[in-house]
Amino acid sequence: MSHASITPDRGRPLVVDLDGTLLRSDVLIECVWAFLKTSPLRCWQLLIWLLRGGKAGLKARLAATTNLDVTGLPYDASLLAQLAAERAAGRALVLATATHQRYAQAIADHLGCFDEVHATDGEVNLSATRKRDRLIAAFGERGFDYAGNSRDDVPVWASAARAWVVNPGRGVERVALAQGNVDRVIETRRGRLKVLSRALRLHQWLKNLLIFVPLLTAHHFGQPATTLAAGLAFVAFGLCASSVYLLNDLIDLEDDRQHPSKRNRPLASGALPLRWGVALCPVLLAGGALLAFGCLPLRFGLALLAYYALTLAYSLYLKRLVMVDVVVLAALYTARIVAGAAAIGAPLSFWLLAFSMVMFLSLALIKRYAELHALQARGLTKTRGRGYQSDDLALISSLGAASGYLAVLVLALYIQDRNTALLYRHPPMIWPVCAILLYWVSRIWLIAHRGQMHDDPVLFAAKDRASWLMIAFCAACFWMAI
Repeated sequence: MSHASITPDRGRPLVVDLDGTLLRSDVLIECVWAFLKTSPLRCWQLLIWLLRGGKAGLKARLAATTNLDVTGLPYDASLLAQLAAERAAGRALVLATATHQRYAQAIADHLGCFDEVHATDGEVNLSATRKRDRLIAAFGERGFDYAGNSRDDVPVWASAARAWVVNPGRGVERVALAQGNVDRVIETRRGRLKVLSRALRLHQWLKNLLIFVPLLTAHHFGQPATTLAAGLAFVAFGLCASSVYLLNDLIDLEDDRQHPSKRNRPLASGALPLRWGVALCPVLLAGGALLAFGCLPLRFGLALLAYYALTLAYSLYLKRLVMVDVVVLAALYTARIVAGAAAIGAPLSFWLLAFSMVMFLSLALIKRYAELHALQARGLTKTRGRGYQSDDLALISSLGAASGYLAVLVLALYIQDRNTALLYRHPPMIWPVCAILLYWVSRIWLIAHRGQMHDDPVLFAAKDRASWLMIAFCAACFWMAI
């Protein structure tokens, strides 16, 4: 949203703030995170640098020890378009920012639209009144227009001829409007709750429904105590999983910003501030751990910790290992079933674990296949941050389909197992499920082969009407077998 109230004088330069205004992020936070990613054990140095040199000194040290890819940073496209129009009309554009000079100049060079750059050096942190004084010295009182977003920009707006208020913080727009020189208010942010929901991947909580599988296979569904335990386990796993998703997005930040679709993720796109992601990770994990160890059996808490440790290992390293990554993904799905059994104290079935591993291996391979198929369609040959190549498509397809069919074989052997008769009065009623699974596995692989698998296969199934009909039919078969 943008509205203008005053016609600006294009003879005055338009001075533009960077963090939170032109950039939907904060370069200081970006640098801190980049430093922590590469040197987590040196986190104490950040405090030392801050105490010794203040913010300016900290920024100078970080600029010297980090290497941000400024080409992938989340710039505000709407504001950039308006700046391009101003420049096309002959107006001078100036970048004035509290970001360190090194990165400010690199960003200005990348964007190619600024005539001057004023930024923080090793001595002066160029924000608030210091920025105002610098601009007055350069252009005179009321000799410039200024685009900013935060309370630090209020004194600068007060000395500017015209103010552009961009994605203002809480209460900032009201203060700016009270000064009477606002030229336009630009609002490009989406609803924060919707953004937070996407960042936490609440839709991915569907995968945690696997926790209820042991409740169903042990025929304990409907018992209040076990159903409540499974419900608490579902929430605990969801909180833990959301923590992991945020951490994974933080770790993959640079790679995601180069990806055609992942660049739109909340953290990568700047829709959710990095500091929120960094803060929410431990909070969500603590909430999940509190539920796990405070309300559920110890075995479930240990299973949750094992899941988190494996997921962390996957995010940090294992996802870069060819084939290891898909095996780990299959194990993470299966871990939900293991945790569900631990939550209600049900024994784990060999058949259930075997079926889960091979079925979810097939789904993990579909996920990789779909990514490689999209990569090939764009004319690329290698995935960024992973070891796969487009030439691997045929092999991945073969392995994935074979894994899916192997899952059907495991189910067939389970039906014939003599112990199955102890749980079901009519085991043969389960046989139609094998046929349905054969069809479903074949169908999703055909969809992936045609390049139409745009989602995680589990989420695809959750949105696919045919999959829901097949799930309902399979559930009916198991119900009739009991």
